[in-house]
Amino acid sequence: MLTVLRNRTYRHLFTAQVVALTGTGLATVALSLLAYSIAGSNASAVLGTALAIKMVAYVTIAPIAGALAGRIPRRTLMVGTDLTRAGVALALPFVDQVWQIYVLIFLLQAASAAFTPTFQATVPDVLPAERDYTQALSMSRLAYDFESLFSPALAALLLSVVPYNWLFVGTTAGFLASAALVVSAVLPAGPPSDSRPRADDRPAPEPVVRRGGLYRRAAFGTRLFRATPRLRALLALDLAVAAAGAIVFVDTVNVVRDHFHRPAGAVSLALGAYGVGSMLAAVLLPRLLARVSDRSVMLPAAFALPCVLAAVTAITAAPAGTGSWFALLAAWALVGAAGSAVLTPGGRVIRRSAADPDLPAAFAAQFSLSHGCWLLTYPLAGWLAAGAGLPATAAVLGALALAAAVTATTIWPTSDPDALSHLHTDLPAGHPHLADARPAGGGSWQHGHHYVIDQHHPTWPRHRPALG
Repeated sequence: MLTVLRNRTYRHLFTAQVVALTGTGLATVALSLLAYSIAGSNASAVLGTALAIKMVAYVTIAPIAGALAGRIPRRTLMVGTDLTRAGVALALPFVDQVWQIYVLIFLLQAASAAFTPTFQATVPDVLPAERDYTQALSMSRLAYDFESLFSPALAALLLSVVPYNWLFVGTTAGFLASAALVVSAVLPAGPPSDSRPRADDRPAPEPVVRRGGLYRRAAFGTRLFRATPRLRALLALDLAVAAAGAIVFVDTVNVVRDHFHRPAGAVSLALGAYGVGSMLAAVLLPRLLARVSDRSVMLPAAFALPCVLAAVTAITAAPAGTGSWFALLAAWALVGAAGSAVLTPGGRVIRRSAADPDLPAAFAAQFSLSHGCWLLTYPLAGWLAAGAGLPATAAVLGALALAAAVTATTIWPTSDPDALSHLHTDLPAGHPHLADARPAGGGSWQHGHHYVIDQHHPTWPRHRPALG
């Protein structure tokens, strides 16, 4: 899997992602301590509001950023967002009011909502071969999981020698280093062209002119998800992961401290079990995906999530004991592994579902819509745990994950080829797109090719076999 790091451009981009994530992890710890120093016993409410602001920024800003990615050079956009994040992190130690935290967190996360989809859309151009791109997706998953394990340990080490405010300096350094690495990378020049040959030997369509203002381009990614069956299924799968992940991220502290009556350090152990499960799945996925389809991996993993949550319901309803504690750690590891098996191939699904120039809009839409799922499940996990207890929370979230998995299975056709035969009834004879088409009667034309939603294909065709 590490062979993709031989590509200098990807190596610089991946390193930029790692150092930026490490900086973000330090900021998470420092922000918790900052909130406590300002709000005292109300720190949890402050952090909960900040988390909600983060999700709102992701949901609202990402589609706009996806539209801007087609107009602004990607290097400029990524470096600009890194510098913005560095400036915000540097300002955080000087705040003394709760509302100032909220404003700065929105700015920080708005910049992240612009950086991440742009980064995701750039990687397929840097690594056009399917095998390399799959490895890059696993590397990205590993980076997120490694950050969740490494950043708290680094923060604890730093806090033993410096005050917590200095963690924000580490965050600033991480974003500045990320910007420098992006500057040093040789990125593909400008938005990709539809006429550029694909590394997977798909026929390239004729050049397509993208029209419309910023709003229309921002809305295109959402329309792409709405019109493409496998992308609608991907959104349902994101909801399944969010339902299971929410109980881990929101309720672990209550499960560990209130149900098992274990010390604070056991919270890190439980979260670490989740991270280890996710990392192991990410390491194994490239070889698995070389043999089976994305659908064959993602759907079974999604159905595993409600099964694990059913076990968590039983674990939290039973008296606490050593056996049930280890069962919980195993359950958290399984949630991490299944979630990784759903999320990691998602980039491959998006890549095959959008034309190259539309990848920024597609990744931005996925970033926004998937975080909309978390915006639903985060408060649900918190409110249910407080009002109805942990077993009921696991049961409700498990039912939500099951419904999402069933929906994804229903939406995503078992036979899902890239090339589809379809009719054109609105293009005149002699149009460049109809060069290989044949008359189908009534002024319509039929042909088959790799099918994505674009200006010539606004809707998904009825099920037709691909032309030979």
